[in-house]
Amino acid sequence: MSTRSSPSLKAVGVSKTYPGGVEALDAVDLVVRPGETVALVGESGCGKSTLMRLFNRMEEPTAGEVHVRGQRAAELDVIALRRSVGYVQQEGGLLPHWTVRANVELVPRLLRWPAQRRRECSSALLELVGLPAPEYAERYPRELSGGQRQRVAFARAIASDPDIVLLDEPFAALDALTRAELQDHFLHLKDSLGKTFLLVTHDLGEAFRLADRVAVMQRGRIVRIATPEELRDDPGHDYVRDLLRHLPEAPLRAPA
Repeated sequence: MSTRSSPSLKAVGVSKTYPGGVEALDAVDLVVRPGETVALVGESGCGKSTLMRLFNRMEEPTAGEVHVRGQRAAELDVIALRRSVGYVQQEGGLLPHWTVRANVELVPRLLRWPAQRRRECSSALLELVGLPAPEYAERYPRELSGGQRQRVAFARAIASDPDIVLLDEPFAALDALTRAELQDHFLHLKDSLGKTFLLVTHDLGEAFRLADRVAVMQRGRIVRIATPEELRDDPGHDYVRDLLRHLPEAPLRAPA
């Protein structure tokens, strides 16, 4: 089946109930188009991370269907799926006993790329994220700042050139200045790479700044999904309206 015109990510009537009857998701529908950045926002426990993790099968739905590149995720090999979708978690999740270069080359190594190709790729990506290989490639995560570790995590996520990248609160553990710097860098990479991003964040201002569309979640449901501009003009839901009261006045996008 051709997937050229298919959504990159799609959830249809997806629900997730954990043992004990804890309902994390309730009949959620979501479409993320190729090349689009969608942010999932909402209070802790609203289901946003659970929804994101369905797309690399780190979670499985109780009901409904999840599609990746036009194919049912349940029918895809889980290992191949995870290697084909980039993933950046909070605080990076780097392997502490591996060098920066080895961390970046993790998925290409699993895909059995030749050593020279891996090295060229990791050097190019470290340059792309502002950590030149001659200075940073042989360091260990403990020798980097929090912001630098997140840059390495992002480089690792795109090392095999996936068309889809999942980001689970990647800037949440950083101080305000570092977070703003990495948001600027993400916007630059987003514009230059043309990939599909699904971003989980508790920060509505961050979602407005980075995403093409924002999906606001409450109690396991998406209560509103729209562009930042549309949400400001028409919140469309009391919960969204309340969130917007706490949104600082700031440009929707970083200045060019």
